[in-house]
Amino acid sequence: MPDRSSPAPRATRQRAAVLAALTEVGGFTSAQHLYGHLQTGGTEIGLTTVYRALQALADAGEVDVLNASKGETLWRRCKAVGKHHHHLVCRGCGRTVEVEGPDVEAWATAIARRYKFTDVGHVAEVFGTCATCRAA
Repeated sequence: MPDRSSPAPRATRQRAAVLAALTEVGGFTSAQHLYGHLQTGGTEIGLTTVYRALQALADAGEVDVLNASKGETLWRRCKAVGKHHHHLVCRGCGRTVEVEGPDVEAWATAIARRYKFTDVGHVAEVFGTCATCRAA
């Protein structure tokens, strides 16, 4: 879980381009797809720079990170900046719903306390099939 209280990453032209591209794409996307989108738009940026920018933006809580069911990391401009949340993700179409999880939060706190852990973070992603995909 990113530390949503971290300072904003140092503003760079590349990070601004990555953030703008994430806004244009709209949903969760891979770094490779985002890199292609930037290249098509005429932005000269390396794939490694895209990854670094995405990680810096995630660390600052400006982008959501999703570890998809197939093992791929996906990124999206965070709609709930500064607010801890989880995701419900459709395996079929990739539709994602941001959800709060007070029960998950209570469980994480209790389990950390039980085992005497501190500075604990967590990520909860729930995968399923949305009604639209189920009907198809």
